[in-house]
Amino acid sequence: MNQDSFKNLQLGLAEISRLLFPFFVIWLLASIGLGWLVKSFFILLALLLITPIVAVIGFRWWLKRNLIQGECPVCSYEFMSLNKAEFQCPSCGESLKAEHGKFSRLAPPGTIDVDVVEVQARRLED
Repeated sequence: MNQDSFKNLQLGLAEISRLLFPFFVIWLLASIGLGWLVKSFFILLALLLITPIVAVIGFRWWLKRNLIQGECPVCSYEFMSLNKAEFQCPSCGESLKAEHGKFSRLAPPGTIDVDVVEVQARRLED
């Protein structure tokens, strides 16, 4: 018998045994009643693979519901913010609040917001 063929046979058996070893361990555990351990391992592995995917999808859904894009009511600068949050305009520094998909001024209590209307002056003659 050729020595090279014997070495090839040994390498082939080593590779096969390396591949068959996990199946042998699983079979041994299942035969002595520890199949629940193997099932738990596979369930844990599946959870480790699925959890990040579900977390990313959930975060994107939450962000889509709570991210608002609008204009500052004072300087008309367009930017994004989270819904139901208080913040300052990055352009003019005005205190704002995001409510119902729009930005509104956050005024102290007792302050009345008024809109200025320009009126053309007419001269009355006596």
